[in-house]
Amino acid sequence: MVPTDTLHVTRHTSALGSMEMVSASAHPALAPLLASYLGYDEHTHAPLRRREVATDSITVIIGFVPIRVHAPHAGLHTPGSTRSFVAGLHDGPAIVEHDGRQAGVQLDLTPLGAYTLLGLPLAEIADRVVHLDDLPGWDGDALVDRLVSAPDWSTRFAHLDEILLRRLAIGPEPRPEVIRSWDLLTASAGRIDVTALARETGWSRRHLGARFRETVGLPPKTVARVLRFRHAITLLDGSPRSWAEVAAEAGYYDQAHFNRDFKVLAGCTPGAHVRSRLPAGGGFAG
Repeated sequence: MVPTDTLHVTRHTSALGSMEMVSASAHPALAPLLASYLGYDEHTHAPLRRREVATDSITVIIGFVPIRVHAPHAGLHTPGSTRSFVAGLHDGPAIVEHDGRQAGVQLDLTPLGAYTLLGLPLAEIADRVVHLDDLPGWDGDALVDRLVSAPDWSTRFAHLDEILLRRLAIGPEPRPEVIRSWDLLTASAGRIDVTALARETGWSRRHLGARFRETVGLPPKTVARVLRFRHAITLLDGSPRSWAEVAAEAGYYDQAHFNRDFKVLAGCTPGAHVRSRLPAGGGFAG
């Protein structure tokens, strides 16, 4: 069982409703694959539609109540709703809707961790939202039942440790060249080009692109674009800076380049994004 004193609980109330979030670190053996577990229970006074910007992680939702998800480029996930799903890497915003409540557990896996734990090439789920039941070896309904029936969050997270450690033991391992490329891309926040990556791995650009996309989900150049965007998000959420300063620090050619990329990956302008995350806006930071 995850010790109760290691749980971190936050609660937030706004004009929209209320949110409780409970987080805890995963088992140490899983730490390179995911930082933590996040349990959540959100109640709103009316149906809610939330935009989720592009990210550099693979999101797994084990949901206790149904919600609706619109994948970035594939339209509506299902004609109805879903509880548990996986969102592959994407280079555009996704839309999540619920009818007044959403609750469950969220796992944000690194792409290399997802390749191992999910047990499939991530190119198969890139820019898509896929039912957890559709992935090899996963039984989403049984997992939801087990977590819902658990007496507390500590027990739920311990169940997830048990399941993920089993999958870690049997899952595929990424090629060292792909690991090296991912490490270089993340360390540079997307500011290293594909030619340099190919030189580091000893592969051709073409071969690197194919193997990287199979393992991570998107080509190296697209992942670099997402990583630059995520770095810009971090800068926007930090100490005050001008748009030009954020663009330069994040590695964009100029502010126009920054604005264009931001709108594609977030579905809004940088200014609209900042306003949406202010407490006065009544939203919950995702």
